[in-house]
Amino acid sequence: MISTKEKNLIVKYLTKQASFTELDELGVWLEQSSNEKEFINYVKINYAIDFNMKKFDSVNSKKQLIELINKEKKVYKLRKVKSFGKYVAIAIIFLSLGYLYQNKYFFNTPSHTIKSENVTLQLENGNIEVINENGSSKVLDAQGNIVGSQDGTELVYNNEVEKETLVYNTLNIPYGKRFKIKLSDGTIVHLNAGTSLKYPVKFIEGKERKVFLKGEAFFNVAKDTKHPFIVNSDELNVQVLGTQFNVSSYPEDTVTDVVLVEGSVNLHLEKNNNLDNDIVLKPGFKGSFNKDEANIDTKRVLTNIYTSWVDGELFFRNITFENILKKMERHYNVTIINKNLSLSQEEFNASFREAPIEKILEYFEITYNIEYTINENNIIIN
Repeated sequence: MISTKEKNLIVKYLTKQASFTELDELGVWLEQSSNEKEFINYVKINYAIDFNMKKFDSVNSKKQLIELINKEKKVYKLRKVKSFGKYVAIAIIFLSLGYLYQNKYFFNTPSHTIKSENVTLQLENGNIEVINENGSSKVLDAQGNIVGSQDGTELVYNNEVEKETLVYNTLNIPYGKRFKIKLSDGTIVHLNAGTSLKYPVKFIEGKERKVFLKGEAFFNVAKDTKHPFIVNSDELNVQVLGTQFNVSSYPEDTVTDVVLVEGSVNLHLEKNNNLDNDIVLKPGFKGSFNKDEANIDTKRVLTNIYTSWVDGELFFRNITFENILKKMERHYNVTIINKNLSLSQEEFNASFREAPIEKILEYFEITYNIEYTINENNIIIN
């Protein structure tokens, strides 16, 4: 009998969300007794994947699995890695499952997924501190000076500490949570689930105010005409002086959306210094950067659709079922497997305020006749 822990490891492995440590745990478990058979049976029953060993190419599968493990090393940047030979052994255990890769049974999931259950703060020296959302704490720099304070789900940096060079902290928000931060210049940023923001502890006089975003955030930027505020999201820079706007740029999404509520923003590509190619947004407009085609389109939108998450609301307007499931995974910190692929590109409209995920699933079940099962944090849609 497979325990709940092993089931969760299998789901994470099949959806490519398993960390290097979790791959290790699954490998150790598979080495024991008849667990490989249990694994195969579980996959067949729960994912309707049948095993046809005649299709199996052991050489190619082994190569792909070792490449996967090497990729995991790079993604998680482990400081201490156990013997690679052990992971080769684990890869060999997985050989009987290798054809799953060949037949593309695995689902595309984010490599950037923030898996911790806790909000964490990475300091300038690389140390990572867990933030207790029910408590309060002080943020110290390397010299022991207080540079900020945390109270509940809000982090505030002061502008009084003396800094001659840019020193960065990184705030990481896991799935299922949101957070608020006030930067040293007074800029307020709301961070959505599954988001990380890298920012200076204090902005320096004479230098641009630049932060780095992965995920989604709503910015209310403090006006400073001498120091433009820039949000960098991979290839795209969003430059402002003082304004309110939303940026959604999860690594797994093919499009970065910038929605302007107030003021004006200037969009340009990181590698393009030609200002003639910049896009200027007006309030009520959305700029969409297509990562594959490297172009930016604009259109008028209802801004509250894109900013309602700040108040805990999920707002879907002409959004594909596939993207709805992504938003639900982040919002509720769950893993969703969609086996009803005919629905993936269907577009839906709905809105939910602080509703439990069961209510949303019931809505889709009643309105669109979908079927689903819930097993702890794993949801399968049929």
